[in-house]
Amino acid sequence: MVWLASSGRGCLFCFILPLWLIFPAGRANAQPSSETVGQGQASADSPPRSSELTNEAARLKNDAKAAEQGDAKAQYNLGVRYANGLGTQKDEAAAVKWFRKAADQGDAPAQNNLGVMYANGRGAPKDEAEAVKWYRKAADQGYAPAQSNLGLMCANGRGTQKDPVEAVTWYRKAADQGDVQGECCLGWMYENGQGVEKDPVEAAKWYRKAADQGDATAQNNLGGIYDSGQGAGKDEAEAVKWYRKAAEQGYALAQFNLGVLCANSQGAGKDEAEAVKWYRKAAEQGYAAAQFNLAVMCANGRGAQKDPVEAAKWYRKAADQGFAEAQNNLGWMYENGVGVERDPAEAVKWYRKAAGQGHAPAQFNLAARYESGRGVPKDPAEAVKWYREAAEQSYAPAQFNLGRMYENGRGVEKNPAEAIKWYRVAANQGFEPAKAALARLQQ
Repeated sequence: MVWLASSGRGCLFCFILPLWLIFPAGRANAQPSSETVGQGQASADSPPRSSELTNEAARLKNDAKAAEQGDAKAQYNLGVRYANGLGTQKDEAAAVKWFRKAADQGDAPAQNNLGVMYANGRGAPKDEAEAVKWYRKAADQGYAPAQSNLGLMCANGRGTQKDPVEAVTWYRKAADQGDVQGECCLGWMYENGQGVEKDPVEAAKWYRKAADQGDATAQNNLGGIYDSGQGAGKDEAEAVKWYRKAAEQGYALAQFNLGVLCANSQGAGKDEAEAVKWYRKAAEQGYAAAQFNLAVMCANGRGAQKDPVEAAKWYRKAADQGFAEAQNNLGWMYENGVGVERDPAEAVKWYRKAAGQGHAPAQFNLAARYESGRGVPKDPAEAVKWYREAAEQSYAPAQFNLGRMYENGRGVEKNPAEAIKWYRVAANQGFEPAKAALARLQQ
């Protein structure tokens, strides 16, 4: 923190450059959220199920002939070829046509793939209710990928009423067949108590089943179980192991989590250069929290050479995604000309964006700008408004400054009792300037 304080009863401003690392709530709690199916299962992106021919063009010709004669398996295969451009130009509308022909004959993989196409608007207008219809037909036949896909739709209220209990039913049916998505999703439901009583141990069990099949989301979530110690004994080495498995598959959340552990390990695993490496990998995939943490490391020379220009670059990337902490820090960079040309108006712009999201330090910084008139016309009443917003979030510097505004009648009617009230709440948090002000007024 950089504190600029005037003497006596003058204004106390706090321009804040947070040095903390972000630990998003539930970082080990990534929920699978797309209509995908387990690796190797039939889907719109899977290979045809049969054909001993090696030449794709010959395969296409063979499948087309059989499909025209009404062979459901060939119709399915032809749909996959059109969906993926195998031996022919990619044509998702044609894929939908052939999936539908096979689906109408009761072919479960085709019914599932037709659901995938409707759920994602591929080859046909997006229609989640239609997707649910086809998933259900395949699920009722016991087809595991469709069961897990139907579970996802029920869990998220897509194309059907949100029903976590029904979602658990379908996830379990899929998981009991070894479907990796079903296993991972069932683990998530147990971890979060959705549709089933919360049970971290049961969550760990299902995550492990999926993780052992190489599922990156499950590996990350299992790492989180060991990281938090909920559902298994806290074990940093085991957390690192599972985060790393997922991270090496390019899974951005796991790369971020691995970076956090490397940066903050209390044991031999602390390695800030390694943290920067993993933050960068996740940041380059657009993961905002990793962009923010990478900026913090660059700003402070932790694990990398101190480079305020690089820090400002990554703060901006995260800020452009609406990441409030990054918006506040980018404002500070502009306020102080660190890594960017000094620009008070640009600082106010970024403080305002973060303040509008309820970020207390940014609300405080914006208030200070209104009080001082730097980067924005001086407006004590507006300053009071933003000090109050931050103060009501228990932000002690704002509580102190709000007390000072009441004491001096700036932007608000002078009110010594209200001043004492805010000084007291700040002092109770250990804020030394508030303690001094309270002692002075109570003499």
